[in-house]
Amino acid sequence: MQVNSASRHLSITIEATAADVYRYASDPRNLPEWAAGLADRTVRRVDGQWIADSPMGTVVVAFAAQNSYGVLDHDVTLPSGETVYNPMRVIPNGAGCEVVFTLRPRPEMSAADFDRDAAAVAADLARLRAITERR
Repeated sequence: MQVNSASRHLSITIEATAADVYRYASDPRNLPEWAAGLADRTVRRVDGQWIADSPMGTVVVAFAAQNSYGVLDHDVTLPSGETVYNPMRVIPNGAGCEVVFTLRPRPEMSAADFDRDAAAVAADLARLRAITERR
């Protein structure tokens, strides 16, 4: 088994409760509002699966089951059939919270591609903060 040690942990502090952020972010129907890197147009439920139109093409998104720990881990099945596991957490922090996303490079990614992916995730997290702090 090969271990990839190049993961990046991207985080953002949000001035909203962890419960409120988790509730909003765990609803796949909200993805187009805040996660343009994953679902830039529509998300729909088809045969028990969440299907998203994304910049990568049509993808299937499967979140971890609802839980009280703030775990928002999700698998994204790409048009190629490859499934990418994305660890994500909402962690209480005082009256607010921190959202942490672990980004892992795919084997074929260049360093520049990984940097672009990290920038897209950071932008998505900033949109999540802007939306949930307004609510």
